Amino acid sequence: MSRRPIPASLRWLAFLVALCIAVAAGTGAMMYVETQDQRRIQAEMVSRGDWQRGRSSIKRYGCGSCHVIPGIDGAVGKVGPDLTHVGQRAAIAGSQPNTPKTLALWLMHPQALRPGSGMPEQGITPQQARDISAYLYAQK
Repeated sequence: MSRRPIPASLRWLAFLVALCIAVAAGTGAMMYVETQDQRRIQAEMVSRGDWQRGRSSIKRYGCGSCHVIPGIDGAVGKVGPDLTHVGQRAAIAGSQPNTPKTLALWLMHPQALRPGSGMPEQGITPQQARDISAYLYAQK
């Protein structure tokens, strides 16, 4: 039983299919990175904060011990609300409008906005609040 050689046209077709798959994967990866960059830029513009510093502040304050926060290792807390897609919500803290100013105020003084809330006062500075807001809004 002899094996017939694979026709050159079939090898060429396989090469073209593989090339198309590689180009599509590369293009998809580039589009994903571009979209992430755009989200971060927009989040920084509306919050007047820096998303990278916000990520560091989230880790420093241990926000992930109470909240699920995308992109933060170990942020799997179940005490507070899941902060995935927080930028797409209409309200924060149950009834406050979700604006960059309100989110920053909530992060700095949650008890002033909602007395008795489980969210503790942590001494977050205005700049840290803007930075954390930028990070959270960038996670749409």
